Amino acid sequence: MEPFQLHVKGGENLSKKVKKLKENDFLSISARIRVLENRLLTAERMERMIDAKDVNDAAKVLGECGYPELSEVTNTALDAMLAQAQGALFADMGKAVGNEALMDVFRVKYDYHNAKTLVKAEALKLDQDRLLLGGGRYDPATLAEDYRREDLRACTDTFREAVGRAREVLGSSGDPQQADFILDRAYFQELSHLAGQSGSKFLEGYVAALIDGANLRAAVRAARLDKGGEFLRAVLAPGGSVSPEAIAKVRGDELGRVFKDTGFAHAAEAGAAVAAPNGGALTEFERMCDDAVMAYLAKARMIPFGEQPVIAYLYAREAEATAIRIILTGRMAGIDGTTIRARLRRAYC
Repeated sequence: MEPFQLHVKGGENLSKKVKKLKENDFLSISARIRVLENRLLTAERMERMIDAKDVNDAAKVLGECGYPELSEVTNTALDAMLAQAQGALFADMGKAVGNEALMDVFRVKYDYHNAKTLVKAEALKLDQDRLLLGGGRYDPATLAEDYRREDLRACTDTFREAVGRAREVLGSSGDPQQADFILDRAYFQELSHLAGQSGSKFLEGYVAALIDGANLRAAVRAARLDKGGEFLRAVLAPGGSVSPEAIAKVRGDELGRVFKDTGFAHAAEAGAAVAAPNGGALTEFERMCDDAVMAYLAKARMIPFGEQPVIAYLYAREAEATAIRIILTGRMAGIDGTTIRARLRRAYC
């Protein structure tokens, strides 16, 4: 399977000119973020949510994090609350930061989620618009309309080409996995380009860590399915600290060696241990991959002002939303505390 290679064009609307980042530009927002960090969902608050007598009491802890009180804790109410909080966060930070490429690094994943939803819904002849998410660069309702008209001129060249290719491949092969591979590679390509456009080396390091984590996960899953290097070369994304070629050359049980000089060294050792077919649960390995990204971002806590605290805070809020979903949906489903704790990732604070 040949990887679908996309090319970022200098004239596309992805390539916005951004000002050179200066630490003094972030004095005010950095100070405010230090205050906002006190309202993040800490490990101690997570424990109180898990140990609360019922799901309603668990949700009340979120008031300390600035979330509104839920009159009724349901999946629909939870989704609405988190979506509203995310929209407010992006609007607030976008105005304060004034660096569109930096903000787009955190928005772009919602565009690619929506692209996958639209491509698969078309193949299945279903209306899945309720699954589209806000928060991206493109309004979901407008994107859906433009997709059906086959007119994505308002989108970046990279996004438009990937959607067209995924649509074509899924239509001809009936294999949604191949369509996902195309869109995932485009997603990481856009992330790398946006990070470069932002002018932040710290953001470039964050994106490289995301790519390392995604590639390591892909390599472990491929090994468990007994897939070879040719398969991996079509799946792995460039832009991480370890090249796709280096990963594709080794067996699953050798991944620890390839990642030994990166922030994913421990995660890779854990992945190598479960890389064989029927190698056991992936829960701990997956958690360690996410924790490696959080460990990179935790360096921002030592930086008094600059874009680094902004980047770390944006990721911390993403991680917070994930943790809230894990805890509250777990409590609603009657899942025990031990199982919920095993699913949680390292907290930023």
